[in-house]
Amino acid sequence: MADLTDTVRPTTRAAIRSVAEFDACFTREYVGLVRLVWLIVGSQPAAEDAVQDAFVVLHRRWADVQRPGAFVRTAALNNARRVARRATVERRLIRRALPLAGSQPAPDEHLADALRRLPLRQRTAVVLRYYADYDELHIAAVLGCAPGTVKSLLSRAKAALRDSLDEGEIR
Repeated sequence: MADLTDTVRPTTRAAIRSVAEFDACFTREYVGLVRLVWLIVGSQPAAEDAVQDAFVVLHRRWADVQRPGAFVRTAALNNARRVARRATVERRLIRRALPLAGSQPAPDEHLADALRRLPLRQRTAVVLRYYADYDELHIAAVLGCAPGTVKSLLSRAKAALRDSLDEGEIR
């Protein structure tokens, strides 16, 4: 029985060989890259996502890449830095929004649960506006967006909180 590569045109033969080479690169690099990225981001799922995204970029540019191992390593590390930077910014925003210990009473648990369910930007906007008493311009500066975006975030967050708190009262 003839090999499949013997029966196809030369350009298709190169494509088949290229797919096999990509698979080999993935097998060779994936586990080590996940370990490396995990050390940077501190989360197995985030590390797997960052490495997978790097392989997606490699796959798109496969024909142009001379050193696929180095390329995917660089892309994975760039993704890891992006994930770590985002986590740092999120922690900083949350720290700014948290009160000093003992300065104010603890929030209602139901309200705290409803706040946790909001997307991060909405939650941050609500806490900064109604807890830290920031105006829209200051919130916009913290979030890096326009004041109109802050108004939209607050409006959507208040609607979601209203719905969540109304559901909680029925239970």
